[in-house]
Amino acid sequence: MAKVEFVNVTKAYPDSARNAVQDVSFAVEQGALCILLGTSGSGKTTLLRMVNRLSDPTSGVVRVDGAPTTEQDPIALRRRIGYVIQQVGLFPHLTVEENVRVVPSILGQSASATSERVDELLRLVGLEPSEYRKRFPRQLSGGQQQRVGLARALAADPSLLLMDEPFGALDAITRGRLQEELLRIQRETGKTILFVTHDVEEAFRLGSQVVVMDQGHLMQEGSPVELLARPANAFVGQLVGSANALRQFEYLPATTAREPSVDSAAPGIAASATLLDAMLRLMQSGQPALNLDEDGRVVGQVTLAGIAQVVSAARATAATQASVAQSQASADSAIAASPAPEAV
Repeated sequence: MAKVEFVNVTKAYPDSARNAVQDVSFAVEQGALCILLGTSGSGKTTLLRMVNRLSDPTSGVVRVDGAPTTEQDPIALRRRIGYVIQQVGLFPHLTVEENVRVVPSILGQSASATSERVDELLRLVGLEPSEYRKRFPRQLSGGQQQRVGLARALAADPSLLLMDEPFGALDAITRGRLQEELLRIQRETGKTILFVTHDVEEAFRLGSQVVVMDQGHLMQEGSPVELLARPANAFVGQLVGSANALRQFEYLPATTAREPSVDSAAPGIAASATLLDAMLRLMQSGQPALNLDEDGRVVGQVTLAGIAQVVSAARATAATQASVAQSQASADSAIAASPAPEAV
């Protein structure tokens, strides 16, 4: 059973020219790190807010643990869902320890009962308790505040975590470190995470599942590799950079360029390696081919020619999609500009 499921979800606001979300359907399995990716106004935050009932769908159904959210008490629902936003929202008059303990306190747990849990969570997000638990938010850097916000969201041990551009205001170095921390925490805890971002690099670095939104519509849903290798349309191709050779090299697995194995004595490389890994290995070794190794068995080979062919094909597909989109846009403009027929 899916942890979170959107079924034909539409969200309309009064006096709005278009729906914020239009007929969106997809599911997030338990333990997935699902990225909601899109430009500003695409509907990704609206989808997130409907999970914990900060907003309800106009039509369609959002299910959490198999039950429609509109049939669940909103307070009880929110207490079992962690929520992290860009502004963090720490209480300035409370210490780090007290901020982390907020939700367990609301649930009736005493300070003595949660003291060990606070220390555990601070260590989990990379903050030494003895150094940070008595500090106030004003005594922390932006990155440290985000870590405390994440610890607070995990305090009630939710199985589901919602994150709305939590690292968007941080510098690149701090952001990268927190992304690594999040991946580690997700691996160690098995939480299901819905993460909103407009940053493609962040989406590809974190997501096992990426949902691309545009103007309220779901454009494509799949793994980063699927989006890069087979973008559904020109918008997705342009957004994820399917014509960008460097991104192809960085994210596509070497198996994308797999050919039948010819030389069993050729050097091996893990099938999970990227095209970039394979290309550098081929260039450094001077070998004509590398065998792709998957769990101790050869599943094919990869060559420089094969890698070049994959990247060229991806760029050609993106160019074709862009041309089709441009032609459609021109046709739409011509129709819009043509005079209306006279009434008979």
